[in-house]
Amino acid sequence: MMTKRFAHSKQTGGGFILPGVLAFIIAMTIVGGAILTVVLDNFFVVGNNAQSQEAFNIAEAGINYYLWHMAYNGTDFKDGQSTPTTPNPTLGYGPYVLQYKNINNVDIGTYTLWINPQGGGSTIATVRSIGQVNGSPITRTIQAQIGAASFASYGLVSNTAAWFGNDESADGPVFDNQGIRMDGPSDDVVESANAAYVPSTQLGGNGTTSEPGVWCSSTVTSPVNCNTRNKTDWLYPQTSVDFGAVSTSLCSMKKTALANYTSTSNYATMSNACSQLPATRTNAYIPERSTSFSDSVGYLIQLNPSGTYNLYDVNADNDQLTPYTSALSLQSVATGLAIPSSGVIFVEDNAWVITNPTFTGRVTIASGRLASTSQTTNITIAGNVLYGAKNGTDAIGMVSQGNVYIAPYAPPATGSFNFEVDGALLAGNGSVTYPYTYQSNTNLCTRGWTSPNQTLTFYGSVASNSTWTWNWQGSACGGMVYDPTSGYYFAGIENTSTDYDYNLLYAPPPSYPLTTGYNILSWREVLTKP
Repeated sequence: MMTKRFAHSKQTGGGFILPGVLAFIIAMTIVGGAILTVVLDNFFVVGNNAQSQEAFNIAEAGINYYLWHMAYNGTDFKDGQSTPTTPNPTLGYGPYVLQYKNINNVDIGTYTLWINPQGGGSTIATVRSIGQVNGSPITRTIQAQIGAASFASYGLVSNTAAWFGNDESADGPVFDNQGIRMDGPSDDVVESANAAYVPSTQLGGNGTTSEPGVWCSSTVTSPVNCNTRNKTDWLYPQTSVDFGAVSTSLCSMKKTALANYTSTSNYATMSNACSQLPATRTNAYIPERSTSFSDSVGYLIQLNPSGTYNLYDVNADNDQLTPYTSALSLQSVATGLAIPSSGVIFVEDNAWVITNPTFTGRVTIASGRLASTSQTTNITIAGNVLYGAKNGTDAIGMVSQGNVYIAPYAPPATGSFNFEVDGALLAGNGSVTYPYTYQSNTNLCTRGWTSPNQTLTFYGSVASNSTWTWNWQGSACGGMVYDPTSGYYFAGIENTSTDYDYNLLYAPPPSYPLTTGYNILSWREVLTKP
């Protein structure tokens, strides 16, 4: 009896164990499958993440490659190729597919480049780089603006010390290779190449005491208090700006102008191209008037709203007369000339500039006698120089071998007015000024305007190797006008407004001289494919 009961007990236990084992096996199978799925998914995700990161790195390499490319050829937007002739309206020239090799020289993927130039003669381009690992459908896209800072990147850049009085304000970035006394308000960075300098008595110092690269007088408390103002954007010392590079830039612009037309293009490739003096005039290249040189002889360029210009010979300049049609002895050469495709007009002589009444387009007027070591040309603003629109679509650059002047006859002689100059002005070896004395009689001081309803508005950028000013103050002299409020006599326009055109920061006038090498100006990842 005991044996049977024992046997019956075993049978009952075996009946419960078998289903339990089966349930356990099934559960483990489900769990194991789930774990395997998670593991495989993780492997897939990790693999995709690795490929995505690798594609991102490849795309970044494409941007760095084209940064290098533009540093050596800033006007090539086709990666050294001739096609396509017509760019994609959104992305520019491309697609250019290049292989990417890793540090072991193993080909692991490609980057596809699209290069979209700024246009209008600018050296800035938007580069889009699409990275992809071999055998993977995953792509990553980076877009960057590549370009170099130009002299138009500043509201004012000067090679000599400057002083902004408490009645003057600095608009836009300011840079000085010597030092700056900044008593007035400033709304952007103020930089100096020197940690310290000794300002002269004419520029706010005493001629013996060293001051910081950027400083203000503790006695100035209005309109900004020197002792409490924010000075975090006063930066010094900084790398200096090389005005010596302007002569090289003038040579480059001359070559660009010569290459723009078939009749002069053979000169552009000569080893001594900048010493050549073609007699052929094109819309881009205007030859010297004669081998003898005079400050009062050259050409007047009248810029039209249609994006064209009229050209006149200037045979004499009596700057004591007004307006420019009386002061200048003019003879028409041509009208309705198209602005060249390069956007550069190179004048192998002095140039006078005016708009009629506004200008629509982008142009740089360069003036220089590059074949001579003893003759230095000037650019003279003969009247209003106005953009059709102040939104970056219009730009006028004036690059002079010597000075850039606002002529004494440029503003109206009498009455109320708002005289205006729009443009980027660069004096390579001289000053950007309203002159203190007449060119026709250097013993006479130029006329002045002191009434509050006689104003000058400047909109653009100033780069001056020497002095920059729109007025002078002193004792009675020539045509100077007495201002009872200040107690000074003035030559030039006393009431001025100088505003920086921030459109010039990334879109300078065509072929405008550069101050630095090429850099990545902006960078972002693009989450859509082209």
